Amino acid sequence: MRSLGSTEGIPVDDDLKTQLATNYNTADLSHLNKLILAYAEKITREAHSIDQAYVNFLKSNNLSDQMIHDIAQIAAYYAYVNRIADALGVELESE
Repeated sequence: MRSLGSTEGIPVDDDLKTQLATNYNTADLSHLNKLILAYAEKITREAHSIDQAYVNFLKSNNLSDQMIHDIAQIAAYYAYVNRIADALGVELESE
């Protein structure tokens, strides 16, 4: 299983990038990394459905309070920035 991040500066390979873009559920990732991505997706798509039982489920799968907090902050921040940009009609820069 691969890790999403690296403290050694090793880049994510192209195959994993393709797997993640296609479907992270079938990507070659650890259970923990898939759970992190599922939580971020849930925050993005249906944050209103997250309750204490779901948070307890995350904790029972080895996510610490700090990890849960950090994932929520990052996912919510990206959602916020994207909504502000959409609301102001900001166009994406061409590459």
